[in-house]
Amino acid sequence: MLSAMEPVQTTIETARFGQVTYKADETIAFPWGLPGFSHLREFLALSLAEQPSFVWLQSVDDPKIAFPAADPWAVFPDYDPRLPGYATETLAIGGPEDFTILCIVVVTKEAAEMTMNLMAPVVVNLKTRRARQVMLDNSGYSVREPLPRKHAEAQGTPQHA
Repeated sequence: MLSAMEPVQTTIETARFGQVTYKADETIAFPWGLPGFSHLREFLALSLAEQPSFVWLQSVDDPKIAFPAADPWAVFPDYDPRLPGYATETLAIGGPEDFTILCIVVVTKEAAEMTMNLMAPVVVNLKTRRARQVMLDNSGYSVREPLPRKHAEAQGTPQHA
């Protein structure tokens, strides 16, 4: 019998990773959804040993959906996003220790090219586990910035679903 103090675990069958078991406090909430996926509000951050530079944002709401993401500075060391005030306010970000930034990676079906969305990073409050994708208007960053081939090959290419 479970005591009242033990967190309940949930298992979902994902299209990409098979069965994934998690606790509610391990999810990341996207109260505003993601562009094009506004109905998806809860995600898990999954890492794979064979793809060390990538984090998969696995939807809990729709186990068929997972987005590869990565630390943008690992690929583009000069990346310098200026977060709009609404992002820091709505995510209750007080300082740099409160959050992290991930950028969505897109892989073509043939895995011939990988791009990173530097214009709309995903900002995650590490304390509250709330996140949102933020548009960096007038930043000059691209939605599909090509990843250098040598980086992609060295880190393991996420395969298109």
